[in-house]
Amino acid sequence: MSETYHSKLENNEVDSLFEAILKLRDTEECYRFFDDLCTIPELKSIAQRWMVARMLDTGATYSDISKELSASTATISRVNRCLSYGSGGYRLMLDRSDPYRKEEER
Repeated sequence: MSETYHSKLENNEVDSLFEAILKLRDTEECYRFFDDLCTIPELKSIAQRWMVARMLDTGATYSDISKELSASTATISRVNRCLSYGSGGYRLMLDRSDPYRKEEER
């Protein structure tokens, strides 16, 4: 991996949140924690952005994504911009989520 990444969001509170998330052991624990942490619309919005990223990565068009996910073009555009010019977080997780990618490429 290249040089250490430093986020604009980095602070003790965010560090504490991320450390807690990293301790979750399975999907059920994620549901329990995020049910308490987020409102339903917040979590649905985050999940939708993840699905937009996955669809963009497979080459889906804005129109297809908008139809399938009821995502606005603004949301799709923002995710696309992050995929192209962001911090690499989407790419990291997309690569790790691909069961056909070789382990050493992750």
